[in-house]
Amino acid sequence: MNYEGHVLSGILTYPLAVLLASFLKYYANIPFELTALSMILGYGVYVLGSDLPDLDHPEALIHRGVKPVVAVMVGSAVFVKGGNLLSIGNNVVDPVFGWFVAGLFAFGSWYAFSALMPKHRGIVHSLTFALLYGVLVFATFEYGLGFKLGEALFIGFAAFLGYTLHLIVDREVKII
Repeated sequence: MNYEGHVLSGILTYPLAVLLASFLKYYANIPFELTALSMILGYGVYVLGSDLPDLDHPEALIHRGVKPVVAVMVGSAVFVKGGNLLSIGNNVVDPVFGWFVAGLFAFGSWYAFSALMPKHRGIVHSLTFALLYGVLVFATFEYGLGFKLGEALFIGFAAFLGYTLHLIVDREVKII
């Protein structure tokens, strides 16, 4: 399936994720907090997850969209963390030189991103990565952004389900 099909399947099936979370909250006592904010953010990570496994495909829109973000993040991190190491004491030259070095790292990461990506429909197309995505989203909201446990738990669960939806639609559900 293509980008549009995956994303539209995520957009259309999100109510089922909310329904499943509601059942689990009330019948299995999982402490999901289905607030308006957690459901809106859950919708975002669910729909993103519905296309995220195609990150390993070099022609996929998500791969092409994430690659420049990674390059900018790497370059920015090098500039921020390496600024003191690259200083020659000149207020005019230091930032220019720092960004030049950062740009070289960003340039390298552009090509490293695709080179380090596993083959299409490899390990990235697995429930292991779906779980990893869900846990990372949960941790970001719980510990990084300070959301309440139940809200972060629901958002992470939505992320996991959206990623899993992609695998189901591709008919390639595997553990690893």
